Amino acid sequence: MKKKVAVLMGGFSGEREVSLSSAQGVLKALQELGHDGIPVDVTRCMKTLIHNLETHKPDVVLNILHGRWGEDGCIQGLLEMMGLSYSNSGVLGSSLAMNKAVARKLCQLKGIRVPEGLVAKLQDVCEGKVMKPPYVIKPIGEGSSLGVHIILDEKTPLPDPNSWPFEDEVLVERYIPGREIHVAVMGKKAIGAIEIKPHTGFYDYEAKYTDGKAAHLMPAPIHEQAYAQALEWAEKAHKVLECRGISRSDFRYDDTKGEPGELYYLETNPQPGLTPLSLVPEIAAHTGISYAQLVQWMVEDASCRR
Repeated sequence: MKKKVAVLMGGFSGEREVSLSSAQGVLKALQELGHDGIPVDVTRCMKTLIHNLETHKPDVVLNILHGRWGEDGCIQGLLEMMGLSYSNSGVLGSSLAMNKAVARKLCQLKGIRVPEGLVAKLQDVCEGKVMKPPYVIKPIGEGSSLGVHIILDEKTPLPDPNSWPFEDEVLVERYIPGREIHVAVMGKKAIGAIEIKPHTGFYDYEAKYTDGKAAHLMPAPIHEQAYAQALEWAEKAHKVLECRGISRSDFRYDDTKGEPGELYYLETNPQPGLTPLSLVPEIAAHTGISYAQLVQWMVEDASCRR
């Protein structure tokens, strides 16, 4: 059945360009599927957004925004108030998952292993009052590895607290050596795990969205016991964080002492990217789900919890 589908895109976070890239693929897929795709570029003017949605009266909203305000429960709350069915996680799931400090605490309570870590002021971290290297500094509420710094030793440059563009408090975690593992969950079911091997450095913003910067190994070539655990923990994280629709959980797999190694949960993305280099479409394709079928599933799965 043909549906009128509003595609929320752009936004005003540090991930605006990622969102626009994801949205282009989604709009193309909607056209192939026979739906009426309506691009809606979201700005800080909520009156304009509300006017656009009230004017077009979409059957479904595909929320393709990434990062703050679009992925942390803010836009979800507006859509709930308007009574519109939308894709992926709701207000609670979005806010829980996007707060890395809260997400790791909740997952740890459910028996999911997380790295040693704590929340601290960036100034204290840089003064050496919090943790000795190696450790990782992360903004608490950002995505796409924005602001992530890996401090391997005393010589590694630290961020400048005076020019830090994120919250004053950061999440500091013990650095886990090993491999990057990512698991996609669709409708509470983990559909596969992929390993990412950056050619240089770590899987940062550039490596995620620049072709040729990282190797994608699907399925992740890790011990079958670790693979099964990654899928199990991703499903558990999806559930405990109240996610719905599609999510992607990220792990570090320490096999430096041999396999099976130890898996560590890092975070859950409640609104995974759908760009040409994004991981969820790649994992889905390996299971026989095309990009268009993935988008169709999102349209059908959309809901509103008022």
